[in-house]
Amino acid sequence: MGKILAVVSTKPDRVGGGAPIFIVESEREQQEIAFLLEKILDGNAHDLKNGTLILVDHRE
Repeated sequence: MGKILAVVSTKPDRVGGGAPIFIVESEREQQEIAFLLEKILDGNAHDLKNGTLILVDHRE
């Protein structure tokens, strides 16, 4: 099972929880932040198709 490392969202009212949350103003900024976080955290970004991307560590 994977662990959520971070959340990147354009919709601050739709996210919450224990992972770090990055609120962005545009899809372009969302993509840029998610790309950087993938490299920094060694995770995988997954688009939930609702204005939110999650970064997940799939390693066990």
